[in-house]
Amino acid sequence: MIVTILLVLILYIILYDYYVHHKRSGRLIRLIPGPPSVPIFGSALLFQCSPRNIWMLVRYFVDTMYPVMKLWIGPECIIILRHPDDLEKVLSTTKHNEKSRVYITVRPWLNDGLLTSKGNKWHTRRKLLTPAFHLNILRQLVDVLVEGGNHMTKSLKESEETIIQDLVSFVTEHTLNAICETVMGISLRSFDTFEEEYRKAVHDIGHLLVHRVFSPWLFPDWMFALSPTNRKQTKMLKILHGFTEKIIKERKLYHERTEDRYLKNTESNTLKETDDAEVIGIRKKRLAMLDLLIAASRETDITDLDIREEVDTFMFEGHDTTAMGVCFALLLLAEHKDIQDRVRTEVNDVMEETKGNLTMASLQKLPYLERCLKEALRLYPSVPNISRTLAEDIKCQSYIVPANVYVNIDIYAVHRDPHFWPNPDVFDPDRFLPDQVQNRHPYCYIPFSAGPRNCIGQRFAMYELKAMIAPLVHQFYLEPVDYLKNVQLKMDMVIRPAHPVRVKFVPIKKKQ
Repeated sequence: MIVTILLVLILYIILYDYYVHHKRSGRLIRLIPGPPSVPIFGSALLFQCSPRNIWMLVRYFVDTMYPVMKLWIGPECIIILRHPDDLEKVLSTTKHNEKSRVYITVRPWLNDGLLTSKGNKWHTRRKLLTPAFHLNILRQLVDVLVEGGNHMTKSLKESEETIIQDLVSFVTEHTLNAICETVMGISLRSFDTFEEEYRKAVHDIGHLLVHRVFSPWLFPDWMFALSPTNRKQTKMLKILHGFTEKIIKERKLYHERTEDRYLKNTESNTLKETDDAEVIGIRKKRLAMLDLLIAASRETDITDLDIREEVDTFMFEGHDTTAMGVCFALLLLAEHKDIQDRVRTEVNDVMEETKGNLTMASLQKLPYLERCLKEALRLYPSVPNISRTLAEDIKCQSYIVPANVYVNIDIYAVHRDPHFWPNPDVFDPDRFLPDQVQNRHPYCYIPFSAGPRNCIGQRFAMYELKAMIAPLVHQFYLEPVDYLKNVQLKMDMVIRPAHPVRVKFVPIKKKQ
């Protein structure tokens, strides 16, 4: 009986594989170049290796098969795009707003948060959460970001070591607290080891998600449920969800203690500053994105799970992506002393003008630092890939990519395309001078995605990058220990070094 079932299952898989490759969409895809592929598994067996080697393989094939390539992973095909014209066709319209099946792997963690949701739910949530990033609210949040940057600088000054042995871990600790204090309204100062466990779980779950994406035998939920990968994921989800549930509980407790009087400031989709003192370590002088969700839950059908999925999404996207942006910017500045010195001169002038107290207005007076950050995000975009499901056929260069196929937008590749970026591997902040930007294809630089589903917090992220880096270059000379040419990257949800990277921070002796 078991043998018969297995034979029937194998026959079904063979017939289904034949059907997938010979129906209309399969015939169109067949014309697109791709890496070696075998029946049933596609190219999946090539990618049964470390995240580092997966990254290298993808980079090799994408560059070799410029500018469009296919990648069969089992019965599913991903079309990888990197030409700005093709990216514009996908990203500039609401037609292709639905994220691809790739994001199913993160649903056990993020559920239907803003990153993964679609249709009316995405539109409703985006409309609800957008006021949390309004310019007037950012003005209040920048003070907290500056405080976070100062705290990071202070911790370095108090350390006896000049070389940070793991830059990513060091920076992530501070960006996580920044997102919690600003967007969630919670300070992590009292969370102790819980916060460290959360950061480790975010790092580890990325490995599992990448493994599942390239393992078609783990696509069916029932197969995944029986796998060791699922058991590891369950342990990590307990930490990840436990952390965000604690944050939500703390914030709800605050509103209960204050009898919800500050939630009234969320009426009419606005957030206003409040006046009470600090209680239980929570920021009270401003209402946060989390407060919008809590207030909405009192009046609509938004559940605790709905709140958690958005908190999970913003906690991950808000701290991990920014941390990578800070790390690679510091590595680049450490290697380019002339550019670092110019940034320091600009920061010192602003610091002198404001007597050492950065504000939103003073951060806006750092145009050269901003150009450096934009160039760092060009070379090392925090999110190197995004993926969509096509709602209809589109023409990409000389190929027709059929509807319902998954397309992968290779941000890393388009940012280094020599057809649009002369000497693409060179760190040159002057690429973002106004006259340079004016004549450039609008879709060859998309570190925060583009179109209707662009990053809701991109202005917030740029202020945070400035607030973190400005105090550091004001107080320290940055010197390279690990050079970027030797830094190996790995496949993950965000761009990430495959090994710890180090930078030397030499204190600047201030004149008495």
